[in-house]
Amino acid sequence: MLNLKSLKSPIDQKHPSIEYARMVLPNILLIDDNVIRAQQVETVLRFLEYEFTAVGSSESQSILPDLCGFDAVFVGAAAEKQAILLRTVTENAGNIPVFLLVEKDAQPVSSSIQQMVSRLLEWPTSYSVLTEELNNLIQPRRVVKTTQSNKGLAGSSKAIQNTRELIDQVAKSDATVLILGESGTGKEVVAQALHRASMRKDKPFVPVNCGAIPGELLESELFGHEKGAFTGALTSRQGRFELAEGGTLFLDEIGDMPMPMQVKLLRVIQERTFERVGSNKTIQCDVRIVAATHRKLEQEISEKRFREDLFYRLNVFPIEVPALRERAEDIPYLVGDLIGRMEAANRGTLKLSRNAIAVLMQHHWPGNVRELSNLIERLAIIFPDRLVDASDLPEKFQGYEVPPESKLDWQELEVVTNETPGRAALGAEQATLPAPGAAVHLPEQGIDLKEYLTDLENELIRQALEECNGVVAHAAKLLNMRRTTLVEKLRKVDVA
Repeated sequence: MLNLKSLKSPIDQKHPSIEYARMVLPNILLIDDNVIRAQQVETVLRFLEYEFTAVGSSESQSILPDLCGFDAVFVGAAAEKQAILLRTVTENAGNIPVFLLVEKDAQPVSSSIQQMVSRLLEWPTSYSVLTEELNNLIQPRRVVKTTQSNKGLAGSSKAIQNTRELIDQVAKSDATVLILGESGTGKEVVAQALHRASMRKDKPFVPVNCGAIPGELLESELFGHEKGAFTGALTSRQGRFELAEGGTLFLDEIGDMPMPMQVKLLRVIQERTFERVGSNKTIQCDVRIVAATHRKLEQEISEKRFREDLFYRLNVFPIEVPALRERAEDIPYLVGDLIGRMEAANRGTLKLSRNAIAVLMQHHWPGNVRELSNLIERLAIIFPDRLVDASDLPEKFQGYEVPPESKLDWQELEVVTNETPGRAALGAEQATLPAPGAAVHLPEQGIDLKEYLTDLENELIRQALEECNGVVAHAAKLLNMRRTTLVEKLRKVDVA
């Protein structure tokens, strides 16, 4: 077992390549039926300040379908169970590294088992080996990851939760999806999230803006052309359908596609074949089509600008992306996400006071998330590395009043993590509980203090879960405890 007294925690190491103030260390899932080993692993990883969840092999079946919140999976299993368990884990893990824990005196692991995992990790192990393996395979997560950011959709509102649920429902199928929503709502973000969650995630995602390409060039852009097919066609060229083979083709602004091209697209969707411009050779295609438009296609059909038969081919599974004004409570999450993206791209950073956030939440946002993104980028240029208050916002925001409840001392906007409820981004203060003795009086007959404190704890946990819509990670943050600690408490008593 590692000697913890001789170690330094990651925060103490001040590793030069990691800004620990802005990083969240990896979240690790351990699947192991060996209780003693599981306790040893937990002790070490918690000391290293990693997030950690331990389950038995039978319990893992409920977790494995959704591993997006974990950065690595440790598996400890008896030899007779290794193959079956690892096969299930690796089928769900995707690009998440899988470590197989093996005892030092155990029988050699077969080559077929070794091929399933990223690393074999002898246990007990040494500090240097463990940290080297973790550092090599797992990258610390930036604090700027937002709720459900694996899908790229920041926020916790009912509207955006519904969008994520629709993505989950259709992602695993090959059904054609039509994404609807106003300009700037993030329709391509939804398309990318759909692709990442699909069985085609390892194949290309190819976007095409049908409204930005002249009609006479769109056919060549989609289907490719042969040398000499038209003036300027000096070489043969693949089209977007060929480039997206096996993956997802995203047809943005499909409502702007010229009628002649709509006919040709309809044929490709129906027959899954096409020909390059200037060729009579038929090419088979295996492409999932995701289309998007800000236009009302039913109205376009009635005005003879869009084919009804194509609409029904595209509208197999519609997803409506909500306008930003319909989910104002997501703005703190979006601001954190946008700032994080700028930082990651080395395009500067800034901080927003909660007063500024409160004002942004009142705006109508006709340009939706795109307008918010442009504002954040502009503020980062004007106020680099500074705290921006409501009075620093552009003139069009000065007509809004700061709500009384947000007129508090300035506080830096905390970038929202995937375990932080939205109100944290507003800099909301911790709820002030009554001082000891202020609201509680000891009865003359006395009380069972342990039972009283247990009941009080259960009631606070119940309230936290209710406020966070049953999301345990959010409730744990609200209660300032680790998620796994809260899970253990919930296992002991049902407070939901």
